[in-house]
Amino acid sequence: MNKNVNKKTPVILITGYLGSGKTTLLQGLLESGDNSGLALVINDMGSVNVDGKLIKSEDSSLETAKMVELQNGCICCSLREEFMNQIEELSKDQRVEKILVEASGISNPASIAEGFLLSDEEPDSSGVYLQSIITVVDADRIYYEFLDEMEEPLNEEIEEEPDIINLVMDQIEFCSTIILNKCDLLTPVKTEQVISTIKQIQPEAEIIQTAWGKVDTQLIFNGREFDYDRVMNSSSLQKALAREKQLNDSGTDDYGVSSFVYEERRAFDRESFMELLENNYPETIIRAKGYIWFSDDSVHAQLFEQAGKNASISEATSWVAALPNEEKEEIFQNYPDVLEDWDEIYGDRLNQIVFIGRNYDREELIKALGNCILEN
Repeated sequence: MNKNVNKKTPVILITGYLGSGKTTLLQGLLESGDNSGLALVINDMGSVNVDGKLIKSEDSSLETAKMVELQNGCICCSLREEFMNQIEELSKDQRVEKILVEASGISNPASIAEGFLLSDEEPDSSGVYLQSIITVVDADRIYYEFLDEMEEPLNEEIEEEPDIINLVMDQIEFCSTIILNKCDLLTPVKTEQVISTIKQIQPEAEIIQTAWGKVDTQLIFNGREFDYDRVMNSSSLQKALAREKQLNDSGTDDYGVSSFVYEERRAFDRESFMELLENNYPETIIRAKGYIWFSDDSVHAQLFEQAGKNASISEATSWVAALPNEEKEEIFQNYPDVLEDWDEIYGDRLNQIVFIGRNYDREELIKALGNCILEN
């Protein structure tokens, strides 16, 4: 059946960390449905696309599907432009009615989604749209490597690049549907504990429990649609910020999980902050994320992320207040919202961190963070 030339081709993006079960899910989808009109894009970081070979060797149903392999890079960064070009080309094929993408295990879905936004802004209208982002999560690994071990101290060295568990949390935060896989390896009580924590991190996504990646195809191809603004605003960071502005208590769920936002204009002393992370960080904090700044660098905002026993700090962007006056004025003109929270002394510089934890002492944490602030 030929598709309407004016109709955009839907793209379904499957993400999830290495070993979560993405390829197993994909194989199940291919085996259980009519694959006519389906195109596949398989991304693997290696120079040989193992997932692509696995699917082709084990699944004869691919005879009715078109397949593109992108390798030796990631579609969220080094291969993003090539990826967008490939799916645009696929959309021009009258036989292709939908595109199913398996991203590499280390892909950040937010960056991939941004590629679609930029494509929509091009003069020539894009022939594709992002229908949904589905994140496959290994429930067993989340419980035993994240929840169960979060009582261990943080790594002594703060890595410059985000660590594995922070990437997993980013993948959970930025999606429309979560396939909670390998639930058969956990007791119902432990599974519920994982779900409870995931809902604190991403409360809007639909969560589908499964084992061996077995999911009704309709939940994938006709499931919850992706909305960029809704997903951005439903993250743990945005939800906690909204609650804070309404001056409401964040509340506590059945497992004692709650969140709050720490805000402080004054800079952190770098040495004191690192000392807190390495030796005095509360074991009860499950997840933390936000932007901070240090007294020895008034130019750059630093992205701070912590998940379980792992933490990372990486240089993110420049504060508007640190830009030359000409650039600053241009930003004020184009983005007047920046001025809403502008401070006469610090400009837009602000330590703003969302903390999610279980039965933690909020006042003690605030006091510990306050001890890291450089006194004027």
